[in-house]
This record gives sequence, C-alpha cells and structure tokens, in this order.
Amino acid sequence: MEQCIPATAGFSSDKWEIDPSELTFMKELGSGEFGVVRLGKWRAQHKVAIKAIREGAMSEEDFIEEAKVMMRLCHPKLVQIYGVCTTQHPICIVLEFMENGSLLQVLRHHGNSLECVRLLAMCQDVCEGMQYLEHSNFIHRDLAARNCMVNEKNVVKVCDFGMARYVLDDQYTSSMGSRFPVKWSPPEVLHYNKFSSKSDVWSFGVLMWEVFSEGRTPFGNRPNAEVVDEVTQGVRLYKPHKAPTNIYNIMYECWHERPQGRPSFSSLLQSIKDIIEEFTL
Repeated sequence: MEQCIPATAGFSSDKWEIDPSELTFMKELGSGEFGVVRLGKWRAQHKVAIKAIREGAMSEEDFIEEAKVMMRLCHPKLVQIYGVCTTQHPICIVLEFMENGSLLQVLRHHGNSLECVRLLAMCQDVCEGMQYLEHSNFIHRDLAARNCMVNEKNVVKVCDFGMARYVLDDQYTSSMGSRFPVKWSPPEVLHYNKFSSKSDVWSFGVLMWEVFSEGRTPFGNRPNAEVVDEVTQGVRLYKPHKAPTNIYNIMYECWHERPQGRPSFSSLLQSIKDIIEEFTL
C-alpha cells in the first residue's frame, strides 16, 4: 500500500483538499468535453497535471464523484490522483503529470518506429491497469488510446475515470440517451446501454487495434449509425498490418457478440505475457 500513497498526500491539513494558492497554472496540455488539463506546479516545485471543470459542462457533483472514484483506486498502471480543489471556481483535480501525453499522440507521432514487442508491452500496461479495475469492481466505460497516458519512462497508465461507476453486480445500465463512444462499444452497449467489465474488454480489443494500427481511428470516418449496423451484423475490425495472427486473435476474442464469450482481463493479461515471452526467447 505504501507505494500508493501519493507523495503529495500531505498537501494540506485535509488529506485530499489542496489550497489553490499553492498551485501555479502553466501551459494547456489538452482539453476534452468536460474540462481543460494544464501543466502546473505545487508549491512551485512539484510538476502536476491540473484538470479544471468547464463552467456548465457537467455538474460539480459529477466532477467530484470522478475525483472520489480516482481516490479509491491505486495501481502503478493507473494515473494517480493527488488531490482536489473544491473551494473556488473552476474546481479541479490535481493528477500525476504524464510527460509524454496520451497514448494516442504517442502512437500517431512515433508508432511507425515502434516494434511489435514494444506495442504489445503498451497493451500489457493497459491490461494490468484494467485487471486491477476488474478486481476492484470498477467499470471504466470509456477505455481508448486517447484516455491512456504515457510517462517519461514510456509506462502507459489508464486515465479518465469520468465515466466509471462502482458496481457490485458487475453491470451498470446508464439512462437511455446517455452518450458513449460508439466505435469502442459492444452490441449490448449500442442497443441496451448495458455496461460491464466485459464491455471494457471489448473496448480493450479496440484499443489493441489502435495500438497496432499506429493510432488510426477504428472504422475510419464511417458514421456511427453505419458502425452500429455493421457490428450488430457481426462485422469486426480488420487485422492491422503490424499485428501477427496470434495478437489479432486476442483482439478478436474481445469482440465476441455475447459478453460471457469474452475473456477476463486476467486471462487477457496471461495471453499477452505468453506472447511477449515468445518474443524474448
């Protein structure tokens, strides 16, 4: 457990509440639907990433829920939360700074120079983080290369738990009409909005496809409605040119029509480790 206690846990008298006056905001690192992420410093010395909520983009309660979810999770392959600032606007979450940006950026800029075994190691990092979530009864619901980050040592960590939900029965059905990433979603999400760790497994297969296609967009620029029709009819993503058959087979297993037909993250991790071992023999 000790390795999981953030170095910044003693930010202030309240373990997780950070005094905003001790934060310095620097350049913008990126922005998403709900917030802007900036490079920052705590007490002018510790580099951190600061995710600030956009005014009116989502409820503050939802944003704080995201922080609470992340505080409960601690694993070397998850981006660590250091604390929150809720005493002023915009409210923000202070996170571990990941020097090399998103996995998607890394793949698009450097993918052509990365060998197969390195790409598979990236998938292993993500799978380890997801196995931990699976064992912790957490569903991510938005697993994709854009939501994984890479640090200066090229370790890949899962991030963005804004859509995660804590579930005891391993299933979460969102209210109809809620938004989700269609091209990363299995049939039961597309048609019934039913999420589980097995829908995360489907998304992981798509993430593996992103990794081995050097950051291409799954299903290209085809409209979502067309993708829904094709996936429902059993059409699956093609084998990327960098993926040997045994690696594509792992992706394909993740895309079983029925959730119970898909492997667990523990099983996927073992399959990936076995192939990496073959590479190193």
